[in-house]
Amino acid sequence: MKKIFAFVLLAAALDAGAQSTARARPPGTAPLDEPPPPPAMIDDVDPALEKAERNTRIEGDNTITEYRVKGKVFMQRVTPKHGRSYVLMDHKGDGTFTRQDNTLDNGNRVPQWVLLDF
Repeated sequence: MKKIFAFVLLAAALDAGAQSTARARPPGTAPLDEPPPPPAMIDDVDPALEKAERNTRIEGDNTITEYRVKGKVFMQRVTPKHGRSYVLMDHKGDGTFTRQDNTLDNGNRVPQWVLLDF
């Protein structure tokens, strides 16, 4: 049993050693170009937020920052005194705000039902 284990271990070590050397490029191929740099983060470059007027007000324990373009509120950032901040977005432009927990949120919601409770 020990001999079989040693043989399997030696075979795995030889396989790993064979893969560690660089292979020659096949004839007629060219190296790949360098990949472009990754895009900037959404919060860093969002032009709507750069052009928007910001109004900050306090309601109770919440600090609300309104973002307006041409006098119309399109986003509100709510920062509670205790807890995480969240964003209310007006996607349709009709004045109905929906909660958006982060800027990458696409609106899909996963059902989160409680099946068993102990």
